[in-house]
Amino acid sequence: MKWDYSIFEEKSLRFRLAEYLKTLTALMLILWLLKGPLRLTPYNDYMVYAIIGLIFAFELLGVGKWMGVTLSGIIFALAKASFWTSIFLFFGKWLGMSPKLSGYAGTAFAYAVVLMIAGVLTAKFSKERFELKVEGKAYEFKGADFGDVKVQGDGKVYPIKFGKKKAGWVIDGDVEVIAKTPLGEIRKRLISPVAIWTSVNIAGERTSSDPAFVERVNELINPDRLYKKNKSDTVVDLGFIKVYEGEGFEYVKLPFIEVIETPSGEEVRIGPIRIREGHPEKPSSEMLTIRELTNGFQLTKVGGRLKVQTEDYSIEVSDERVVYRSGNESLTLGTDYVSLHSGEISITVGRGRAKIRIEDVVISAREGKVRIRVGGKSYSIESSQAYKLVLEKAKEIVEEQSTELIEGLGIDRAKLNKRVKELLDELMQYLG
Repeated sequence: MKWDYSIFEEKSLRFRLAEYLKTLTALMLILWLLKGPLRLTPYNDYMVYAIIGLIFAFELLGVGKWMGVTLSGIIFALAKASFWTSIFLFFGKWLGMSPKLSGYAGTAFAYAVVLMIAGVLTAKFSKERFELKVEGKAYEFKGADFGDVKVQGDGKVYPIKFGKKKAGWVIDGDVEVIAKTPLGEIRKRLISPVAIWTSVNIAGERTSSDPAFVERVNELINPDRLYKKNKSDTVVDLGFIKVYEGEGFEYVKLPFIEVIETPSGEEVRIGPIRIREGHPEKPSSEMLTIRELTNGFQLTKVGGRLKVQTEDYSIEVSDERVVYRSGNESLTLGTDYVSLHSGEISITVGRGRAKIRIEDVVISAREGKVRIRVGGKSYSIESSQAYKLVLEKAKEIVEEQSTELIEGLGIDRAKLNKRVKELLDELMQYLG
């Protein structure tokens, strides 16, 4: 079956019926509000069911009024109906609705968000108006500055549009991305073409374009190709869709919808409506993503957070800590906690404790005591100096490894073994 996506307004019986049901829903809402004076309280739950049914009915009957009937249109209609239902249930608890029914407000809203995402991802809009497309216009590129993230180099840049809205840019040239992190600078020379998903203007003067490059890139920016192959993606950025899932922070932005979830609170915005609980951390700037279209490098910045993903490793930087992961290797650096894990190697320091485990050596320090197990023998040292020594050296070892980890070189096991042996020798002196 071939769907027709041409934009038109159809005035059929179905759409007239949808308008009648919408009016009937409004009348039912007024009757429900006046259920007390009208002595309709015994029918409270039945009226709520009827109103919800009418909401879904007029939304579904109204599908295709402007663009014809589409699968995405049906999903969007269900999303809208779920949203209006969640609003009705949420505010209904203060207007005499039973707690049993009003308790489903959160569930209805969750359905609305998920259905909206599904609708966007399954939409098959017309190629001319509602598709990611690289324009044939080329402009000079001489670098871009995004604060802690900079793109240096030169070449040509082409706009990416979703419909009529600018979604980002594609660079054809020799460029390098530089990002400042607590572990040091991340420097990566990028292979063209490079996509930058941002609304910020990075174009210079108009210049000649390369039609072959434009045609090639239009094939590369296919969303299925970019993200569908990797189900574990924690960042999705296509300009009009932005999703970030990180340590204690989740961010979703779609047309008309924005969701922020942090340990300190949550906020949901749908159009002009904002629902907030607690004090969520709001990004100070637009989410930015820089991605190689033919390789695995991707850098994303959301406010003070930064995430780098490559085919070999990932680094996430927040205001409080840095987390590095590569295969079975992980490193965490925070203000009061550091850790390093790689196979049988494990080093953790925090909350007045430290533990080092490497091969047949285990060193632990807590409450002013140090315990050592090496070569099948165990030792105990009660010394505040030895205790402090283990905490300091363990932290130094983790921080030393971080420099090479951020460059993607992995853990230097030879250096790690040497540093642990030096610490062990110093501790043995306390045993006399």
